[in-house]
This record gives sequence, C-alpha cells and structure tokens, in this order.
Amino acid sequence: MASHHLVPAAALLLAFILTPLSAGDPLGKFCGSSANFTANSTYQANIRLLNATLPKNASSSPNLFATGTVGTLPDIVYALALCRGDTAAVNCTQCVTTAFQDAQQSCPYNRDATVLYDPCALRFSNQNFLFSTDDGDNVLAYVNVQNVSAPAKVFDAAVGALINATVDYAATNSSRRFGTGEMVFGSFDKIYGLAQCTPDMAPADCRACLHGIIAAWSKDFSDKSGGQVRGLRCSYRYEGYHFFNGPSLLQLPDPSVGTTPALAPEPAPANNMTPLPARGGSKSNGAARTLAITLPILAAILASIAICLCLRRKKSKPVQKASVSYPTNPEDIESIESLILDLSTLRAATNNFDESNKLGEGGFGIVYKGILPGDEEIAVKRLSQSSRQGIEELKNELVLVAKLQHKNLVRLVGVCLEEHEKLLVYEYMPNKSLDTILFDPDRSSQLDWGSRFRIVNGIARGLQYLHEDSQLKIIHRDLKASNVLLDSEFIPKISDFGLARLFDSDQSKDVTNRVVGTYGYMSPEYAMRGAYSIKSDVFSFGVLILEIVTGRRNSVSYDSEQSVDLLSLVWEHWTMGTIVEIMDSSMTSHSPGDQMLKCIHIGLLCVQENPADRPLMSVVTVLLSSSTVSLQAPSRPAFCIEKSGANDSDIHTEPYRGNSESTSRSPMSPNEVSITELEPR
Repeated sequence: MASHHLVPAAALLLAFILTPLSAGDPLGKFCGSSANFTANSTYQANIRLLNATLPKNASSSPNLFATGTVGTLPDIVYALALCRGDTAAVNCTQCVTTAFQDAQQSCPYNRDATVLYDPCALRFSNQNFLFSTDDGDNVLAYVNVQNVSAPAKVFDAAVGALINATVDYAATNSSRRFGTGEMVFGSFDKIYGLAQCTPDMAPADCRACLHGIIAAWSKDFSDKSGGQVRGLRCSYRYEGYHFFNGPSLLQLPDPSVGTTPALAPEPAPANNMTPLPARGGSKSNGAARTLAITLPILAAILASIAICLCLRRKKSKPVQKASVSYPTNPEDIESIESLILDLSTLRAATNNFDESNKLGEGGFGIVYKGILPGDEEIAVKRLSQSSRQGIEELKNELVLVAKLQHKNLVRLVGVCLEEHEKLLVYEYMPNKSLDTILFDPDRSSQLDWGSRFRIVNGIARGLQYLHEDSQLKIIHRDLKASNVLLDSEFIPKISDFGLARLFDSDQSKDVTNRVVGTYGYMSPEYAMRGAYSIKSDVFSFGVLILEIVTGRRNSVSYDSEQSVDLLSLVWEHWTMGTIVEIMDSSMTSHSPGDQMLKCIHIGLLCVQENPADRPLMSVVTVLLSSSTVSLQAPSRPAFCIEKSGANDSDIHTEPYRGNSESTSRSPMSPNEVSITELEPR
C-alpha cells in the first residue's frame, strides 16, 4: 500500500486560490511499498536515463504525454509523465524534470514514487503499471474554502452541469483527453472547469475514471466556490475564476435560463479522505463479447471472407473471386479465423439439427439450440439458400464485430460455411427477446420493476458504448424490443446490427434516400427525410423506455386495434397528471413510483421532435443513475405515421428471438419486423 500524504480539503490555503502552483510546489506525493534500491545501483542509473529522455518526450508530444521503459529484470523501470493540456512545452519539460528530482527526494531510494503537480504528474515504478487505468488511492483532493453567495443547490447543479459537460468533452471529443469549459452563472459571473485523462485511455475508461473521482468527492465540494481532484490518470477542477491558459473549449449557457438539464454529480456517502469507489459499471466487463449482426448480411460477409481464408490456407479447388477487398491486417484475419467452426462440430452440438432442438423459424431459416464441447449453450442459425447477400456493401462488418465489445451487446460465437451450409452461431439467450415477455399478458409479470429498470439501464449503456465510448461511432438504426435479448439473469443485450452505420469520429449525421428500420421506433426526421444520427437511436430508445414502463407496444398503423399510438397516449396522461393510470398493471403495487415517473420523463425527453433537444446517451445514463438531477420539462413528442406501400424488393429480416413463434407478416406490420434495403456505405 502506498503511503499517503493527503492534504485535508478544509486546510487549503487562500494562496492556492489566488496564484497558480509552480512545478516546485507539488500538490502531493505517494511512495510505494516495494523494496528499495541502493545508491549508484543499476536501478538508479535507469531512473537517470528516463530523467534524461522522458521530460523532452512529453513536452514534444502533441498530447504532452509520454511513457518509457528502461532496463531488464530485476532493475527494469517503468515511467509515465503527463502535463496539463494547457501547459507550454518549455514548462512541461521543466515540470517533469523537477518531478524526477522531487520523487527521489520525497521517496528516497524507493522503487515506486508518484508526484502530482498542478502543471504535470509523474510516476516511476519497478511494476508495470502502464496498462492500468486505475489510480487506486493515489488521488488528492483540494477545496476552495470560500462559500458562494448563490443558493447552494442552484450553484451545485450548475457546477455539476459544467463538470459533466467538460468530462464528456475530454472523454469523447478530444483525442488528447483534455477539456476546458465555462458557464455563465448569474451574479457569480462565470464558473470554469477542466478535466483530463492520460490520452492512452479509451473513452469509456476516461469517463469511468473521472466519474469515479467526481462521485467520491462531490459531496465535500457542495457550496464551495472551487475544488479539484488530482490523480496520475485523471483529474478535474472547477473555480470561479479563469485558472487555465487559453480560451475555454466549451461555453455553456446559464442553466437557470437555458434548456440543458443540470447534471449534478451523484454524492457519495464517503468523505473526501476515503478511497475511491469501485467503477465497475462504466468499463467493459471481462466477459463482454462481440456484437451480433443481421443474419443474411453477416452470412454474406462471412462467406466472402471464408472463401478468402480457404484459398489462403488450404489452396483447394478454384473459387470465383468476389469483387471486394478483404482485411489485410494480420490481427483482423486472426480474429476472423478464430470464429470459424467445423460443420461436424455443429452437427454434433445440435444432434444433426434435430427437430427437437428447433427454437424458431423465420424468413432467414431455422434456429436450433446446441451445446458445444465444454457445455457452452449456443443458438445455431441455419440460413436458407435464398438468403440475400450484400457482400460488396458490408464487406467490413465482421471486422467491426470483432472490435466492438460490451456486456450489453450480443456475442457472436462463430460461423460455419461448408457443404453449401451457412451457419451462424450465437450465445444462447434463455429468456429470448424482450418483446416475447413484455407484450405477453401471461408472461409480463416475470419482469418486475427491478428487472425492467436494469434492462433500461443496460440498453442505455450499450447504446452509449456504440455512440460515444467505442473507438468507432455506430448508429444502430433498428433498436426495438425484439432486438433486445435477455440472458438467464435478464441482462439485456442489443442484437441485430444489419442496419447499423459506421460514422467517422467527427461525423454527426447523414442522409439516405432509402429509409430502413421499423416503423413505430423511427425518429420523424429519419422516417420523413432520411436524416439519421445518434439522436435517431435516442428516439428509438425513448420509445422503448415507454414500452417497458407501460407494457404497451407502440402502434402507428392505421388499422391497429389500438386507437391512439403510445406516444400520444403517454403525452396525454403526462399533461393531465394521470400517468400512473397507464403503467403496466402486471407490476406489483410496491414498485417505486418516483423511479417509474423518472423513466417516463426521460423517455419523453428522448422522443422530442427536435433531435437537438434529445439528450445524449451518456446524459441518459447519468439521469437514470442519479437522484439529484433536475430534469427539464419535455416538449410534445413527435408522432410518426407509418408509411405504406412497401414493394416486393423489401427484405424482411428477423433477429434470433429464442423460442418465439414464427408468424408471417406483411410489410404493413409496424413494430414487429425490420424492413431492410441494402445500400452502399
């Protein structure tokens, strides 16, 4: 355990408030508990070598960040240096150089030392910490002891909104993982914020690190005009004065007059001297797996790549070449090869596709339950020979699947293409798709409110990963109840990415001449103009929340037995204050009404007509998890009437839906089947 030199927050001197700290005034330092080294030893020589190179490497980097490794066991030294994103290069060099000196003086002959300054941070160690994104207890907190004149709740809410916006910018909109912001705040003039992570952290890890330290210390910063939390990997600060160099990267309006909800950080029960709380909810679980993709499309992609692999590996009989390019990255090819399963293995797993193992049937073919060696349960989709192929348009889909991982995305186990068979293998989801339980009067009681709230949270986190936290920006475009599968513990997993679109990091929206998806979940701008963005998925998520809370399917067809679509019905009861009347009666009377009302409120925010008014999924997850957030009033939701006259060229695809029955559906059936038209990317 590292020794702690934490400065009590209340003991911070006014001089810290008024003047920026120099490199010679460390905020604090942490000395490791590993064995010491001796003077003039090889270990000390390796530290000196790093001291000669790391400061210049950090200051010359566009991210003001550098790592280094010198020596071999047992004298190997690992080091990391990060300068604040607004620091001048010359000051960065000076700060890191001074840090090496202070670290050795403060932790004499210690093999592990961390020193934190305002302009920079440094750690060296004999342990390889370079791949860790967790600072543990090596975090310092300071608070500006001056109280504010504004009402505490109002000011804290404004600070929370500023911090969350700055954190989001640093985590997702900046490759440097650095963000600054300012907010006009009534008579207080302005408040300023700064957030930063080491730039080698993924967006999800950066956000998790920052939200962890925010949660740990936000209670102690209540009604205080400034404060900061400082770690090696991540840090944030806010003040009532312009404390950083350069203009603010974000400028937020006064929350008291704007429409942006004030997102105050969730208070933690611990005081500012306790270890940081666990951050398990924000990172991808070690058991998280790959995405699932629409069957006919994925089969085509896999067929193409399998042909390429067979030519490369087996040099077998000639196969006609497809006019597409294939992955050339060895890691990509290796990940694809790892998904290929033998036909004999799948025949044994399904008892030669015995009828007794049949789970369901759709336009794509038949789904069978199987058990692989090792007792892993699987769902095997045996595609029909007539399955459509879109190989040229979606040739990179499989590589995409291999690179996106999250516990709320369905895992693709493998694929088999032998003897004219096209077999896709998925993890088995014993509780099938959400719609098979939610809209079944005999089964809906299986989903109590606790389960439904966890499902809402899981879907939100899966979408946040697709939109903001993965290295790729993915628009799903067909989120609905039948595309959310439930495992044995009712953990939701988003499936069916056949309609998904990949956006560049700086791309925010696109327009298509071919509208695809499911009516009832489509946003109005997409259904009417073909314009789609991450806010299109947010609209679909809003519909899904309302369905989960009410137990009612959103219906927009003219011949529906339901006289009013769900959005109209919810809005009518919301405005009349009678929303409780349409909540699902199958849930027990002990369900928390305030939590259910909050979900309805969030759902209405997500289905607003103007995409700009809909919250980001990262904001939604904060709204769902926090009990201190002030929600803005929703505007009247958009109403989307189903288009008619789908032609014969429409492709009807269905995801794996467990034991759900197969029914024939017409193109006019809303909210039950995707209407897919393949288009070039």
